[in-house]
Amino acid sequence: MTVESPARRSALTIALAGVVALAVGMGIGRFAFTPILPMMQEDAGVSIAMGGWLASANYIGYLAGALSVIWWRIGATTGIRAGLAAIGLATLAMGLAHHVAVWLLLRALAGVASAWVLIYVSAWCLERLASLERPALGNIVFAGVGAGIVLAGGLCLALMHAGAGSARAWIVLGALSIVLSAAIWTVFGSPSGAPASPERLADRGMAWDRESLRLVLCYGAFGFGYIIPATFLPAMAKEVVRDPVVFGWSWPVFGAAAMGSTLATAMLRSLVTNRRLWVTSHLVMAFGVALPIVWPGIVLAALLVGGTFMVVTMVGMQEARSVGRVHATGLMAAATSAFALGQIVGPISVSLVVGAGGGISAALAIACIALVVSAYALI
Repeated sequence: MTVESPARRSALTIALAGVVALAVGMGIGRFAFTPILPMMQEDAGVSIAMGGWLASANYIGYLAGALSVIWWRIGATTGIRAGLAAIGLATLAMGLAHHVAVWLLLRALAGVASAWVLIYVSAWCLERLASLERPALGNIVFAGVGAGIVLAGGLCLALMHAGAGSARAWIVLGALSIVLSAAIWTVFGSPSGAPASPERLADRGMAWDRESLRLVLCYGAFGFGYIIPATFLPAMAKEVVRDPVVFGWSWPVFGAAAMGSTLATAMLRSLVTNRRLWVTSHLVMAFGVALPIVWPGIVLAALLVGGTFMVVTMVGMQEARSVGRVHATGLMAAATSAFALGQIVGPISVSLVVGAGGGISAALAIACIALVVSAYALI
């Protein structure tokens, strides 16, 4: 009988804790609003415009959270725990509050916490898995985002079928976040596994060279190019797919594509570099963004975008760790800040294009061009 080594058990524990943390931090903290918004429109009278403000509050919070990592020197495990606790409480409070101003504040807080969880979990898990000589498990860690999207989308679909309202959905997801966070709480900060390098993870300074700037700008272009279809393709899909049951499955399927794509890339690690995966993903996403302009294949477009956005997130963070070295956490934070800025500018640019007489197709074309140009810049 083969006895599993302590190091192997420790690596698996770290990877699984990372999965759960990103499922809570991103799948619920960032993306649960998408499947709950139709429920809030139905029972809370939330308009499309107000939904846009609530989404923007989360985007702005995400940008603030990423920037704060650069100048606020706290330990990675402290940042992870604080982020998870804030997401659980903010999500729970969304179901207990009934004022728009409070909702805006809570979505902004969840955005800050989500950025903390993504950056600190990426840095902490990748550092420890590398020390244990199990870097390939990083692919499993980033599958947590897609798993969280599937979980949130599936629960919302079940609650809708049961006749529950949006407040119940927020409370259920908030309670679930707290339970999941409690289950992994001791992993972050425990001495298990190879010792991390606190001085490396604590270094938020940036050594701005040409390569670091290239990564940050291209990651920002990814945020800009991704958020335009992520924001407007669901609305286009609703025009094509009238059946609410079919449409309700779109978000869990999107999350499954995100989760499956990160796991599938594990088989390519020995054949393709992070940079090539990044370039290829940008080109595939660009194709998915441009597809609705010439052909009404909304579902295929959503799968192409959903199947690549987490691959870019994963390889982008891994490439930042490789290029940043002792400044890895700072470079991850700078890239995440650029992504957050890109996803704020994206919807604004759509409004400007549409206001100038253009259509959604023109905005999608701009997003496609940004992705193709950034792919070329990465070569």
